[in-house]
Amino acid sequence: MPITNICPKKWPELAFESLKDTLATVQLWTQIVGKIRLIKTPWINHSWHVTLYVSPRGLTTGSIPYVDGNFQIDFDFVAHELLIIASNGKTEKLNLYPRTVASFYAELFKKLDAMGIEAKIYAKPNELDPAIPFAQDEVHKSYDAVQMNLYWQALVNINSVFVKFRSEFTGKCSPVHLFWGAFDLAVTRFSGREAPLHPGGAPNMPDRVMQEAYSHEVSSAGFWGGSEQFPHPAFYAYCYPTPADFGEQVVEPSEAFYSNEMGEFFLLYEVVQRSENPAAKLLQFLRSTYIAAAKTGNWDSHLQCDLTGYEK
Repeated sequence: MPITNICPKKWPELAFESLKDTLATVQLWTQIVGKIRLIKTPWINHSWHVTLYVSPRGLTTGSIPYVDGNFQIDFDFVAHELLIIASNGKTEKLNLYPRTVASFYAELFKKLDAMGIEAKIYAKPNELDPAIPFAQDEVHKSYDAVQMNLYWQALVNINSVFVKFRSEFTGKCSPVHLFWGAFDLAVTRFSGREAPLHPGGAPNMPDRVMQEAYSHEVSSAGFWGGSEQFPHPAFYAYCYPTPADFGEQVVEPSEAFYSNEMGEFFLLYEVVQRSENPAAKLLQFLRSTYIAAAKTGNWDSHLQCDLTGYEK
């Protein structure tokens, strides 16, 4: 399948300064929803049971088991509402607007109670510092509907390319999913070999969770909205453990660069967005950074699918 058919050539412009306050609030909303999925779902390796997925309207938990069947929680960034649906026919919704995390948290659990869904979560953020309890967070209250819709449109396009990239690998590979801890969309390939014990160290995250997540060798790529320290939406790629010569590898496209401080390759979203063929540009980055990880980490070559017939 030609990569030009993966997603539209026109990708939305994203500006960190316009997005940052909305993303900070929405990330906390997704942490609340993600923790509901976490507590109601059996543990899946590498915390794959906690993530959200890109949907045709926003983000979704997918089906979650509970005593009356299944339920699902969807962020709709078109109609700007949160929808809770259950297999017994019950539904509830919350409106998304500039509202505090405390307000969102209180109304969501009120709606769940009305549907007979019991979920007792650890009600503080993970991987964030400070970790203000959700019920007390009156600080984060931004929601720019236009900016959030643009960000979701970008996620739709990125998700399609990540799924394509995932299809090229025959070994163990994660779903394409959004981790609400760092609010990044990611896909991870595994060599099949165990890895050295991870040191942990993420803020407000038990080391044992990080150690299980990185129990085996990985090559991971993703998309992240940026931070005050790095105010650019960007794609990243890293491996664990990290070979000494990983960062010295030549990767594509030419605009990609390696951060010694972070131990990762980066490619700014704007480079992809402004290119003539964004999907092709992004696939260059995903494929070449994986090759860098596989080459320096001595991964088995049979794990890579034959790309003959694919547009480069």
